[in-house]
Amino acid sequence: MNARIVAIDGTEKGQAVLPDALFAQPVHEHLTWLSVKRHLGNQRQGTAMVKNRALVSGGGKKPFRQKGTGRARQGSNTSPLMPGGGRAFGPRPRDHRTALPRGQRRAALASALSHKASENAILVLESLAFDEPKTRRMADILEALGLAGRRTLLVVHEHDENVWKSCRNIANLRTTLAHQVNAYELAAAETLLVTAKGLERMKEVFAR
Repeated sequence: MNARIVAIDGTEKGQAVLPDALFAQPVHEHLTWLSVKRHLGNQRQGTAMVKNRALVSGGGKKPFRQKGTGRARQGSNTSPLMPGGGRAFGPRPRDHRTALPRGQRRAALASALSHKASENAILVLESLAFDEPKTRRMADILEALGLAGRRTLLVVHEHDENVWKSCRNIANLRTTLAHQVNAYELAAAETLLVTAKGLERMKEVFAR
């Protein structure tokens, strides 16, 4: 499996070999779904909480007599049926994190990468460096590559403050490090744009 190598001006520079261990694996939709579910669950704070009938103020006295009023009987003004009463079955603080075996995580990543490769949605960028943060220049690069406005995941081999700041204010562009790529980010992107060094780093980490 190969992918085009392009310069920042959009000219083609050759072909990059994509390792079969990462880019030519069967596509497992269920594994990808499990990985995405795990990723999103792990992002949740889990701090949502409402007061139930034990926590709201009030109660202790029957609001009105049992019979003769024509109303439905009530035993406490903290009941979920009463205005200002507690919430029944409301959210409570809890941990949304789930575990996924390492083998399944790797398989889900390979599945997502293979899906991108099968759709020819992978571009290898020859190099990417900025002397200073420049959002306009990064936008021009995306325009030259035909990626302007497309949901794009940019993968770089190491954190570069100038590159990071140049990318962070561009709509539909997400930047990540090669060793932190995951199935969720790949599934959310239409195109995978990876630097040549980023691709080598991915091979080192995931294709062993």
